[in-house]
Amino acid sequence: MTTSVNPAADAPLAVPSLADAEELTCDVLVIGGGTAGTMAALTAAEHGANVLLLEKAHVRHSGALAMGMDGVNNAVIPGRAEPDDYVAEITRANDGIVDQSTVRQTATRGFAMVQRLESYGVKFEKDEHGDYAVRQVHRSGSYVLPMPEGKDVKKVLYRQLRRREMRERIRIENRVMPVRVLTAGGRAVGAAGFNTRTGRFVQVRAGAVILATGACGRLGLPASGYLYGTYENPTNAGDGYAMAYHAGAELTGIECFQINPLIKDYNGPACAYVANPFGGYQVNRHGERFVDSDYWSGQMMAEFAAEVASDRGPVYLKLSHLPEESVSALETILHSTERPTRGTFHSGRGHDYRTHDVEMHISEIGLCGGHSASGVRVDDHARTTVPRLYAAGDLACVPHNYMIGAFVFGDLAGADASQYSADEGELPGEQLREAHELIYRPLRNPDGPPQPQVEYKLRRFVNDYVAPPKSGARLSLALEAFERMRADIAAMGARTAHELMRCAEVTFIRDCAEMAARSSLARTESRWGLYHDRLDHPARDDASWFHHLDLHKSPSGAMEFTARPVAPYLVPVDGFAPVGGLSRFLGEVHAEDVATAGSRDVAPVAGRAGTAEPETASPPHASPTAPSGERSAARLLELVALADEEPELGALLPYLTDPVPAVRREAVAVLTETLPPGTGTALAAALRDTAAEVRAAAAASLRELVETLPAEPDLRDGLAAALAEPDPVVRAAALDVLRALRLGDATLFAVCLADSEIAVRIEAVRALVSVDAAGELARAAAGDPSREVRVAIAKGLATVGAERPAHDTTADTTAAADPAADAIEAALTGLLDDPDALVRAAAYGALGTTGCPEPLTARAVAALSESAWQVRAGAATALSVADPDVAVPALAKALADANADVRKAAVLALTRHRATEEARAALATATTDSDADVRAYAGRAL
Repeated sequence: MTTSVNPAADAPLAVPSLADAEELTCDVLVIGGGTAGTMAALTAAEHGANVLLLEKAHVRHSGALAMGMDGVNNAVIPGRAEPDDYVAEITRANDGIVDQSTVRQTATRGFAMVQRLESYGVKFEKDEHGDYAVRQVHRSGSYVLPMPEGKDVKKVLYRQLRRREMRERIRIENRVMPVRVLTAGGRAVGAAGFNTRTGRFVQVRAGAVILATGACGRLGLPASGYLYGTYENPTNAGDGYAMAYHAGAELTGIECFQINPLIKDYNGPACAYVANPFGGYQVNRHGERFVDSDYWSGQMMAEFAAEVASDRGPVYLKLSHLPEESVSALETILHSTERPTRGTFHSGRGHDYRTHDVEMHISEIGLCGGHSASGVRVDDHARTTVPRLYAAGDLACVPHNYMIGAFVFGDLAGADASQYSADEGELPGEQLREAHELIYRPLRNPDGPPQPQVEYKLRRFVNDYVAPPKSGARLSLALEAFERMRADIAAMGARTAHELMRCAEVTFIRDCAEMAARSSLARTESRWGLYHDRLDHPARDDASWFHHLDLHKSPSGAMEFTARPVAPYLVPVDGFAPVGGLSRFLGEVHAEDVATAGSRDVAPVAGRAGTAEPETASPPHASPTAPSGERSAARLLELVALADEEPELGALLPYLTDPVPAVRREAVAVLTETLPPGTGTALAAALRDTAAEVRAAAAASLRELVETLPAEPDLRDGLAAALAEPDPVVRAAALDVLRALRLGDATLFAVCLADSEIAVRIEAVRALVSVDAAGELARAAAGDPSREVRVAIAKGLATVGAERPAHDTTADTTAAADPAADAIEAALTGLLDDPDALVRAAAYGALGTTGCPEPLTARAVAALSESAWQVRAGAATALSVADPDVAVPALAKALADANADVRKAAVLALTRHRATEEARAALATATTDSDADVRAYAGRAL
């Protein structure tokens, strides 16, 4: 049997003529459809500009935000944090090398951005009263705002882009990859790129250009060896860094690498920001917290790396001490929103958070403004040093800016860029020709070295010579290697448009690698802990190097450097005193002479002419990704088409009642994406669908959209009816939405305390807390059979009682009684006798909020001797509001407890009594504790 072969199928793509380029025109060109780019496009359109959004993938699921977000690291919420405190925190975390005017934009505008995102439908965690549930993860400042259901953030943003009024202003071109920003007359006038599916050359004429292409995540090679197994989104290959550089913009802080703690052998974060609010923390193999630094900074990473390398390593994220309900909640977040493959990874190793703590290690290096400080130099309106060129998100150098900062600077860039109209001059022909050559060169040599081999070799050199700890010799060898790599890159072969995209990305990675090496060679000091650790210059040198290190491309094509003094601060920070002044031009930075090991005699035989033998180390083989299945049902295809037409509810109703459950489920998805009037009521009706998959989809959609749904009577009726449904998922979701929308009352919620399902009863407790139903909660305190519910009630009683005056046994007995306060105290007193240790611990912890009067103070002192450490920690918390004459001596003894969490609770309790000399003396003894948290909190109290 013979097989026919189609030679054309194997033929490489034809090189398109430059004259056949597709030309697009816009006022504002946004490059990158992720976090910052989406916001930039929305804001520019709202200001009246015609926007073109280019994305090399598809905006619906592109960028680092594609899988959602589990929390916000830098939410400055009024009443919980102050902008000036945040600015000072970031200044300290970045060793003083910051432009505070940019950081302050995030600090002052972040809260409004949270509210804007919420109006779009992004859901942030709130307490029962509707206040943002900001957590304290670091020892100073409460900035972490969890998003336990944040997996749909990108979907919500895409829904905004597809609104009818936005579609009139925003043109989205998916699968178009720019490779160069075009400049004329010293300003940005457009871009050149190609379609990653058809290969067609595309040129864009614009009034302003916003770069929002994310970090350079594909710089160092992961320990696994997989090219795309990076900590950062692997599609972020440094595109924007290279485009900004070649457009003449200044980049800054490129020597300040991004290095993160991550799960050993897995390209995911250990998720301290998620786990810490649940009680998880980082320890060495002895179970000791060891990090003295107070921010995920380079200094913290230096401590982390030292611990890993010491005899106290390995290092772990400790979760095995947590109760089942906390572990289950963490699994839900970490195995869905954060990384869907994470559960499979742990399962394959036979590891369970209940029995195994998570071994941690250190990621490969990358460049990222949002998580360290390496990016394009911008001012406080996201303007770069090239007029009409902007940068936002992880690409821009706004240290530790994270997701909220990316949104803020996308908004700033969109607003400022919207003032410009499309350039009417001739596009620069030479720049177009150079971009054309860069893109299509691999097609002229289709059988050349494939991109994976060349990229593997390049990034192996990054690991060998650029990753910390750094030295002048190794950095110099890196520059030699990267210069040789120009020939390898020029020889790469490609046959398809997709391969052209990957080849172009390798050129970006090489540019970023050279920037990283030259910048690291230029800064002759150590700073930022592990991020820039020079073995040959181990000390920090503020006298010479309290400067930003800026780089740019000179007219001759050389990489030149300038040391720019840090501008005077807007917010004073102890230990740093920038005075500004003139910049110091450094020019080119040349490699050291490290070609030989010491002196060498003349070689006995002349070197053989010719090119060096190419190295062909291949990366490990990655499993091919199976193509997604095609939908065959006509009704499903109709729904997909409807989604792009922004249908009214009436158009979707036939699909919501279709006899096929899969169609009804997809109709719920389309309804959620398009959000026509009446969506809430329709979703509430879908909660009573006969198919579990449809009910689950409706429940998830209601929770996702809760911030955008109007609190209408029809919606209340539908949700109240759902409380009688047999499906517990439906009942829990209905309670959650009724509470969030303020559509329920104590009578409706109290009935659900008798529900058969624990999850529903917990939602009922939260709902009762939201309406301050102290009596109902107190009556339920002792009777529920579930520990999880009784713990929730204890915490709920603390929330309800927080604003009430504590019971005072010395008060005038003729004063008016507070029945609710009495009920709360009586309920918590009863819970102190609960047979479950975690319930007793929660009750004692609640007393730390509601008050700990004399009879209960004695019980808390006695509880410091209980066998369960959780109870001892809770008792210490209760004593924080007790009579200091009784509490302080007991807490001082608790500083010798064997459990570090008990000692930490005792220190925090003593902090509230630090007006007494005895408390201060006790705190002084804790400053030498073996646990880093205990030491740090004691030091801060003093």
